[in-house]
Amino acid sequence: MAAKRYELTEAQWARIAPLLPGKAGDPGRTAADNRLFVNGCLWVLRSGAHWSDLPERYGKWKTVHQRFSRWCHAGVWERVFAALTADRDNQYLMIDST
Repeated sequence: MAAKRYELTEAQWARIAPLLPGKAGDPGRTAADNRLFVNGCLWVLRSGAHWSDLPERYGKWKTVHQRFSRWCHAGVWERVFAALTADRDNQYLMIDST
């Protein structure tokens, strides 16, 4: 099956899933829909559309937006980005000085 443009692959999801709140054992409700939620956020961010244009398959746009905002304020996205960049491969990193 072809990868969906706005959705994480299995490998990408495996890398970030352990970093997200809502796992079994975390306080509060567990978030069985974390992957759907992240894919919905990616849809908005990658498409450039307004939150209100979020397709219904990702949930109610207001709910997704509120959760996105909560995760921003809680530093969840920063932790994910920090973890993903910590093991980056700089072998081909170049700076164009032109």
